[in-house]
Amino acid sequence: MLGTMRKLGVDFGLSNTDVVLVEHNQILAHQTLKTGPASLEALSEVLQHLKVRPSELGAIASAGGLSRHLPDSFEGLPIQKIGEAQAVGRGALALAGLSEALVVSAGTGTAMIAARGTEARHFTGSAVGGGTLLGLSRLLLGTADPLEVARLAALGNPSGVDSTLIDVIGGGIGHLPPDATAVNFGRLVEQVNPSREDIAAGLVTLVGQVIAMIAINAAQAAGLPQIVIVGHLPDLEPIRAALERVWSFYQIEPRPLIPERPGLATAYGAALSAN
Repeated sequence: MLGTMRKLGVDFGLSNTDVVLVEHNQILAHQTLKTGPASLEALSEVLQHLKVRPSELGAIASAGGLSRHLPDSFEGLPIQKIGEAQAVGRGALALAGLSEALVVSAGTGTAMIAARGTEARHFTGSAVGGGTLLGLSRLLLGTADPLEVARLAALGNPSGVDSTLIDVIGGGIGHLPPDATAVNFGRLVEQVNPSREDIAAGLVTLVGQVIAMIAINAAQAAGLPQIVIVGHLPDLEPIRAALERVWSFYQIEPRPLIPERPGLATAYGAALSAN
């Protein structure tokens, strides 16, 4: 029957709910919604958006947020609760076409998963992520709109708020050029009045650098040379640029990957992990 082959993967995040419809391990449809915390009402809304009935599915697999508190079934169809690390790791490897990697899930916060085949475990992480970027943006810029923050950052220069190596030691050091960041927001110790654009660029740089540096060290510690970045934070082009600048400074090879549709990794991995 058709229903036994199709699986629905749902990732209830703090900011977004991602959903994928999968058949034979291939994504048939996907959406990112604002549904609120995990609940049967939110799950019903997800199905309505995808125009899918429970009778057409073989499995519903949920991950993230408060999905563990969902009941065990929805309209007679079992809800399988997939562990966050398992869902993130498996989905990221599938999106990237790899057998193993250090997976960096950059969302509201940042989790780093050592993923090898179908096995995945939480390795480390950081409380710095998209929530940090938007929380500080609301405080300093008066907006928590990610697209507005990205627009401002693209027009700004982080050296308007950051102290650089040339400021601190008079030049570069090792692989780091003179204009590399020495102190995030270090210029603001002095009496300066940076533009909104430079503040946004500094915030993006701060968040991107923290994630990138932890990822580099975590990959080495885990014995996984390949890094894969997933989650919705890489949807913002200035974040990608901040990450790429770190990779370039430290000459990281193989180059970390950001697969197409990185925000779907957890929902996709949940569906792939369903029985």
